[in-house]
Amino acid sequence: MAIRRVQVGPRMSQAVIHGNTVYLAGQVADRPVPSVGQQTKQILSRIDRLLKAAGSNKAKILSANIWMADIRRFDEMNKVWDAWVPNGNAPARATVEAKLAGPDYLVEIMVTASLD
Repeated sequence: MAIRRVQVGPRMSQAVIHGNTVYLAGQVADRPVPSVGQQTKQILSRIDRLLKAAGSNKAKILSANIWMADIRRFDEMNKVWDAWVPNGNAPARATVEAKLAGPDYLVEIMVTASLD
């Protein structure tokens, strides 16, 4: 079974397709502003673009892992997430508090999706 990679860099690929499954790398905001909501919007936009490049879309997301620098801002992230997830197609999901790669990053999201 072939493996296809999207936006390959020296350290990682932004997406890897194997069989009928798309695995996205953890995504962070392009322009980290001090707003969980705005960072979440940026990340979800990146996810939309990567899934499209892989031949999938947000209605086909199987699972999502979300890391937040401050879990007390969970509701702010969820407001944006809930508006983005297609009705009836919410994936399995986990959200945890974690120290992220840099102090400007407030949210990181990684998804796995189907091509079917």
